[in-house]
Amino acid sequence: MSTVGPSAANAFRELHHRPGAPLLLPNAWDHASAAALAAAGFAAVGTTSLGVAAAAGLPDGTGRTRAETLLLARRIGGGSFLLTVDIEGGFSDDPAEIADLVAELAEAGAVGVNLEDGRADGSLTPPRLHAAKITAVKSAVPWLFVNARTDTHWLGGGREGQTATRLAAYQDAGADGVFVPGLTDPASVAAAVGATALPLNALATADGPSLAVFADLGVRRVSLGSLLFRLALGAAVDAAVHLRANGVLPQLPSVPGYAVVQALASPES
Repeated sequence: MSTVGPSAANAFRELHHRPGAPLLLPNAWDHASAAALAAAGFAAVGTTSLGVAAAAGLPDGTGRTRAETLLLARRIGGGSFLLTVDIEGGFSDDPAEIADLVAELAEAGAVGVNLEDGRADGSLTPPRLHAAKITAVKSAVPWLFVNARTDTHWLGGGREGQTATRLAAYQDAGADGVFVPGLTDPASVAAAVGATALPLNALATADGPSLAVFADLGVRRVSLGSLLFRLALGAAVDAAVHLRANGVLPQLPSVPGYAVVQALASPES
């Protein structure tokens, strides 16, 4: 059983309220990526549901990776970094089932979860149902940091106008933070910040605001989502293709040596 609990969750919560730059939260997909990020000095690490799903040969966002998500949390939770877990929409529409899962994640060492209202079919979970999920999780593990994500901007299609009402509903349900991926222009970011008293999480993108701009707009957390996983995957394929086509490897970015990666193994291994 993990020794992580309310004190660690409070430390994670405080990272969202530091003066200056927002919390930069990188997202891992396995033990090695989480351990490497922690070794690079990141005090908190999230998981990416896409990375977890793709590594298991499953589609993301379809509620099929409950077991894989829990297994990963048990492997990396309670270590040297604060762990928050992406649980898609909770892998269920039954708030009680989601509460049971989150209790297991907390026991595994998670200090937070990311719970989204977007569905695989491109629709949004009804706000009352998503709010009920949040309330159930907070009732089961009151100290856990619940980051309530709304995909109004991510999915688009005119749903952006629902953002403020959904953020208000999720705040009232007990969320500790809110997440609106897909915000790229300063006006939309500022509107989302102004729509809630909770710390706002934004997603870092190549064409989006810098950390400094996000900070100036009032964003308190910036995560990377699946970007690191996709970068790693792309770099691996590009290197193999380049070698096949040219007979030599390309100029490689920073590549950890064998001994460095070997040192990332869990002490319990």
